[in-house]
Amino acid sequence: MKNKKLYILLSDTGSLLTKMIKLYTKKTYNHVSISLDGELKKVYSFGRKRMYNPFRGGFVHEDTKSGLFKQARCAIYSISISDEQFDRVARYIQKMELQQDKYHYNFIGLFGFLFNKPIERKNAFFCSQFVATVLKEGNVVDIKKQPGLISPGDIQECVELDLVYEGALRGYHRNEETERFGFSSFVAAEV
Repeated sequence: MKNKKLYILLSDTGSLLTKMIKLYTKKTYNHVSISLDGELKKVYSFGRKRMYNPFRGGFVHEDTKSGLFKQARCAIYSISISDEQFDRVARYIQKMELQQDKYHYNFIGLFGFLFNKPIERKNAFFCSQFVATVLKEGNVVDIKKQPGLISPGDIQECVELDLVYEGALRGYHRNEETERFGFSSFVAAEV
């Protein structure tokens, strides 16, 4: 029985690095994160550890209300999963979180991705490689490609995902707060 949900956050922060990646991918969103809650209180990914230094990266707990995310556009998806799958995902992420100093950003893996030759490195991921690995480890979706060849766009195209919201990330948070206090209904998309 599928009682729980995972949330996948695809984002465009508008940073210089994002703009460069967008030139190659031609996709709207080029960063992906995963959350165990719909309020996005704890969002996990591989990315920059310091806001102004895109070259120092690793496992990160992202604050979707500040920094680069303050002006971000996003698409938020949910996927219904069983309690067992949820527990497997949560344990896998928790293990990484407890040992986050061991994990690094897989810059070399990005080059492998560009040439369709996955470069797997111990304790190193780029954002979509991480999310694909979490989904695979949790037995959530059947991923055909190697995680080192998965892009945020590939994750977005998973048929199991349901679109929850698309628009300015701050609009999603505003809607969450409004719903909590019962003022109005949630808007599925912001233009």
